[in-house]
Amino acid sequence: MGKVTGFLEYQRLEEAHEAPEQRKKHFREFFRPLTDEQAGIQGARCMDCGIPFCLSGCPVNNIIPDFNDLVYQQHWQSAIQTLHSTNNFPEFTGRVCPAPCEEACVLRIIDDPVGIKSIEHAIIDKAWQEGWIQPQPAAVKTGRRVAIVGSGPAGLACAQQLARAGHDVTVFEKNDRIGGLLRYGIPDFKMDKWIIDRRLEQMQAEGVKFKTNHAVGQAPVGAGNGAAKVLDAATIADESDAVVLAGGAEQPRDLPVPGRELDGVYFAMDFLPLQNRRIAGDGKVADLWATGKHVVIIGGGDTGSDCVGTSNRHGAASVTQFELLPEPPELDRNPVWPYWPMLKRTSSSHEEGAQRDWAVATKRFDGSNGRVAKLIAARVEWKDGRMQEIPGSEFEMQADLVLLAMGFVSPVQQVLDAFGVEKDARGNAKATTDGQRCYATSVAKVFAAGDMRRGQSLVVWAIREGRQCARAVDEFLTGSSVLPR
Repeated sequence: MGKVTGFLEYQRLEEAHEAPEQRKKHFREFFRPLTDEQAGIQGARCMDCGIPFCLSGCPVNNIIPDFNDLVYQQHWQSAIQTLHSTNNFPEFTGRVCPAPCEEACVLRIIDDPVGIKSIEHAIIDKAWQEGWIQPQPAAVKTGRRVAIVGSGPAGLACAQQLARAGHDVTVFEKNDRIGGLLRYGIPDFKMDKWIIDRRLEQMQAEGVKFKTNHAVGQAPVGAGNGAAKVLDAATIADESDAVVLAGGAEQPRDLPVPGRELDGVYFAMDFLPLQNRRIAGDGKVADLWATGKHVVIIGGGDTGSDCVGTSNRHGAASVTQFELLPEPPELDRNPVWPYWPMLKRTSSSHEEGAQRDWAVATKRFDGSNGRVAKLIAARVEWKDGRMQEIPGSEFEMQADLVLLAMGFVSPVQQVLDAFGVEKDARGNAKATTDGQRCYATSVAKVFAAGDMRRGQSLVVWAIREGRQCARAVDEFLTGSSVLPR
């Protein structure tokens, strides 16, 4: 805990950030970490709550009260050691995690929660600045070879843990750069990509090998992997002592309504990665912009929010975001503490400008000359969990660009089929997290973790699964493991 009376004396302090009109002019990060003094005061708010529910609220089980207290005492080097003991990449989660730990904070019952995410952000940025983060190569090599398919947060966490355990790890990525969703799904204004690169340098020094433009099985050709070399899954399995499938849930949920085929209707992930590539300096990037267009985004989650922020930075004429579900309540307290509540959440992208509308179902798209010009929608109501269109509520809206951001239904099926692993009812790799064969699939020596196993989820869940899968693989290869559970 921090200071005994800290939660009574100090208020929650949000990180400083640029004003919306200023930050819309660029794609750089605009949040600034707390100063040492500010972080210490926020750490002081951590209560002597007896049972720290924040630990169970955090998927990686960060030891939150301990690092809060260490920051309060200004023991920063011990704080980063504590943080790294459970989380390989706090620089990722400190920027893009929705912070379920804060909703589970005991202080959340009566007041604003401890600013755990901002403290984590401050710790990791200071640690990099001070040079405390160095490669940790294994003292002894095992000679065992592990292939990891997918370089998102699950694959990277698994790779780093296994390399530190002494195994020879190779990560295969179908795109031209390492990072998966971190690289090509999250906009640069939420996380600059050099943050990934510096961590990759550490991992390479620890012995991890990365192979980009290597698609395993018959992965679909998309932006950035048109020149990918297709690798045979059987060959990878034969040449490895263990294989970990750690790709993302990349199959987007479609909207099969009349007019879906019109030009100008795209999946969000056909739109967002293009801007990341432009910022990275790539040439021949597809000419898809929101500039001067009336943009409609269908889907109210994080991906939809990212489309809002990117469209505003392009200079869209207007941005509208639809959500099929009813508008959530705006409450000051968590009504289902310590669980994650359904509350109306306004992201930094929404603050920059967007018309949001709830309980709206899109019925069709209309246009001319093969291009979308408007959409027709209707208002709906929900009764007993069932959706019903409200009679006479149909309306139309101008739409020059429609972005479908309704979530993801499954991982790439070709990869799972190439390895022949059994799937669950949702098309994910079937692998349990209980018993003697944690994260093991139906195929010998093939494991699965992250979105490929659990379906669409958070970066912090991917890191957790990657770490736990690494321990399971280490036990499989050597009979025991000292890696954390």
